[in-house]
Amino acid sequence: MNEHIVKSYEDELNVLTAEVTRMGGLTEAQVADCLKAVVRRDQELAGQVVGHDERLDVLQMDIERKAIRLIALRQPMANDLRKTVAAMKIATNLERVGDLAKNIAKRTLVIIESEPMTPLTRSIERMGKLVLSRMKTVLDAYTRSDLDRALSVWSQDDEVDEHYNSLFRELLTYMMGDPRTITACAHLLFVAKNLERIGDHATNIAEIIHYEITGEEMISAARPRTDAFQV
Repeated sequence: MNEHIVKSYEDELNVLTAEVTRMGGLTEAQVADCLKAVVRRDQELAGQVVGHDERLDVLQMDIERKAIRLIALRQPMANDLRKTVAAMKIATNLERVGDLAKNIAKRTLVIIESEPMTPLTRSIERMGKLVLSRMKTVLDAYTRSDLDRALSVWSQDDEVDEHYNSLFRELLTYMMGDPRTITACAHLLFVAKNLERIGDHATNIAEIIHYEITGEEMISAARPRTDAFQV
C-alpha cells in the first residue's frame, strides 16, 4: 500500500510537469503565430491566435488547481514542494505570454489596414525571432531541468531590451517624418512592447527554474535591464 501511495504521488508530480510542458508548447506556438501574422499581414492567422488564447487560460487554471490539491493532500517538502510551486508559477507566466500574443494579434488586425512599412516590419521580425528563441530555450531548460540553459536566458535579457530601444527610436523617426504613419506606428510600438514583455516573462521563468533546482529564491546578480523607453 505504501509503495502504491508513493507511486501515485510521483505520478501526480510528473503529470503536473507534463501539463506545464504542454502548455509551454502551445504558448510558444501562439507567439510564433502572432509574429507570422504581423510580418505577413495575415488576418486569418491573427484571428486564430485571438481565438486560441482561451485554451491557455483553461490550462493555467487546471494546473493551478492540481498544484493546490497536491500541496493540500500530499504536503510536499523540499524538492517536491519547489517543483509544485514552480509549475504553478510558470503556468501563470505562460498564461500572461498568451495574453500578450493575443494583444499582438489584435494590433495586427488594425495594422494590416494601413500601408505596409517593410523596414519596420523587418525590425519587428528580428525582435520577435529573438524573443521566440528565448522562450524556446527556457522551456527546454524547464523540460530538461537544465540550470545552465535557464541562466543563459536570464543573463541575456538585455538583448531584447536593446532591440526594443532601437525599434522605439526607429518608430519615432517614421512618425516625425510622416504624420500619416502615426496610427500604424503607434500599433507597431505596442507590438514591440508586448514582445519585450514576453522576453521578460521568459526571464521570469528562468528565475523560477533556478529556484526549483537550487532552492535559492534570488540569482546572485542584478537582473540586466536596458529598456530606456517605456510604453
